[in-house]
Amino acid sequence: MSKRQAVVAELPRLRRYARALLKDPVAADDLVQDCVERALSRLSLFKAGTNMRSWLFTITHNLHVNAVYRRRRAPDGQPLTLDVENGVTVQADQTTGLVARDISRALDQLPDEQRHVVLLVGLEEMSYKKTAEILGVPMGTVMSRLARGRERLRHLMEGDDPTVLRRVK
Repeated sequence: MSKRQAVVAELPRLRRYARALLKDPVAADDLVQDCVERALSRLSLFKAGTNMRSWLFTITHNLHVNAVYRRRRAPDGQPLTLDVENGVTVQADQTTGLVARDISRALDQLPDEQRHVVLLVGLEEMSYKKTAEILGVPMGTVMSRLARGRERLRHLMEGDDPTVLRRVK
C-alpha cells in the first residue's frame, strides 16, 4: 500500500474523531481536509515503518489546538454555539438519543486535555502509548487525564457535582 493509499484508508477514523471533537460536521470536515492537505504536502517526512494513523492524528490534534489558540487570541471573537441534539446522526429510540445527548454534553464540560484523551482512547480505541505520542505528553499523563476524565464523566452522568471543592487541611 502506498503512502497516499494509507492516508485515504484513515479518512473515516479521522472524520469520526474530528466530528466527536468539534461537534460540528462542517468544521470537522474542514479540520480533516486541512490535515490531509498538510499530510500530503509533507508525505516525504513520513517515516516508513511508523504508524500512519498516529501521524495523521497528531497532525489533526495539532491543527485543532492551533485553531483553538487562534480563536482565543482573536479580538471580539464570538464563541461557537453548538446544537448537540442535531449532532446525533444515528436513528435511535428516545432513551438512546437522550443518553447520547447527555454524554455529548458531559464531554463538552471536560477540560480539553481530558476530553482529547477520552476521545482518543475511548472512541478511537487507541493505546495509551499512541495517545501519548499524538498529544505529545508522557504516557502517565495520558493515564491520569483519562482517569480524571472518566471520573468527571461518571459524576456528570450521575448528576453529582464534582466541582465542589474539598477542604484541604
